Amino acid sequence: MFDTLTDRFDGIFKRLRGRGRLGDAEVGEVLREIRVALLEADVSLDVVRDLIERIRVRCSGAELSNSLTPAQQVIKVVNEELTTTLGGEAFRLSYASRPPTVVLLAGLQGAGKTTAAAALARWFKQQGRHPLLVGADLQRPAAVEQLKVLGRGVGVAVFSEATDPVEVTRHGIAEANRVGRDVVIVDTAGRLAIDEELMDEVRRVAAVAKPDYTFFVVDAMTGQDAVRSATAFGEALSLDGVILTKIDGDARGGAALSVKQVVGRPIAFVSNGERPEDFEPFHPDRMASRILGMGDVLTLIERAEREYDADVAEKAMERLRSGRFTLEDFHDQLQQMKRMGPLQSVLGMLPGVPKEVRDAPIDDRDVARVEAIIRSMTLAEREDPAVINGSRRLRIASGSGTSTSDVNNLLRQFKEMQKLMRSTGAMGAMARAGNRKKKKGGRVTPSLKDAGSLR
Repeated sequence: MFDTLTDRFDGIFKRLRGRGRLGDAEVGEVLREIRVALLEADVSLDVVRDLIERIRVRCSGAELSNSLTPAQQVIKVVNEELTTTLGGEAFRLSYASRPPTVVLLAGLQGAGKTTAAAALARWFKQQGRHPLLVGADLQRPAAVEQLKVLGRGVGVAVFSEATDPVEVTRHGIAEANRVGRDVVIVDTAGRLAIDEELMDEVRRVAAVAKPDYTFFVVDAMTGQDAVRSATAFGEALSLDGVILTKIDGDARGGAALSVKQVVGRPIAFVSNGERPEDFEPFHPDRMASRILGMGDVLTLIERAEREYDADVAEKAMERLRSGRFTLEDFHDQLQQMKRMGPLQSVLGMLPGVPKEVRDAPIDDRDVARVEAIIRSMTLAEREDPAVINGSRRLRIASGSGTSTSDVNNLLRQFKEMQKLMRSTGAMGAMARAGNRKKKKGGRVTPSLKDAGSLR
């Protein structure tokens, strides 16, 4: 997400840093470039005007810093104002004093409500809650069955029945009370377009559910149409926040930058993939940092602490220290990294990554190819790649469906990676994070010290 905007900002700030002095004319030129970049990213015109004006006021000389160069000051102001436009602070969710806490999901068909419902249930489980999914989408064929499949995948029960959405919702909440579930997530029906029938149905469901939170689920790839549909639903329902899905497929990001100001409700969660694991809370400050090419170390640390297996990381670290890090260990680490999401997304969170590297196409199928090569090796070959001669390479290539040059490239790159890992100790940070998680028996809140260790 925001790939186009990040590239534009990267070019603007690169030219900005090359200037020793910034007067009103130079600032005006920069603001014109930023305005064009935002409009090209499909950001609402009113939002662009407001953002540019706030930046102009702060860069007019009222805010000067002795510790920053003028160029750094402009970048700092842009970062802070982008954060404000994106919502300022992360959405904070509290729980009902008398369970269950009821969450209602609404939106158009195809936005990803059902997938978001299961992903949200998984997130609640990670917070120590016991959610129940209620399938009130009786319009779309197999919607309830899809929710049941997704529910099994995240280990959450699903309630539904062949009556009508209002009765399903009423009985679902009663079932949650009966079995002691403290969170209810109601998945409602959508339509291909906004119509009175849809709005009437979702109003009646909301009247029965009396939700503590109502989230509008919207496909980020629809751009300004997403904002317009959110506005329409906001007029029919008392929305508390927005869930943006498919942000990995939107290179512009205009919806995310527009929704808070236009709709008046913050982005609560985002989904950057199709898996429930790709669903996470939205942090405006972190997203602003990513837009400006500064990375997002805290989210990367949180993903590592959540997804990395502490025992696997610790074992790999010990073997690395002893100089016995093997292809078997490398294969285990690939499995761990895949759990953190698409590699392109992970790379975008690293600060200081050159644009050429960040934008280089990364095909996750390349990882699958590497795994196939390693799996085609014997245990002895994984432990000591030096024994792999010409005939063995041919056998490994045949068994993995690759070529001998692919096998040669992997072996060469593995040697280089061993040298790099010994010099950087990158895995040590992951292992230490995992150890803290084991000792505390839960999730660790990353500190600035943690962030610095990965920079």
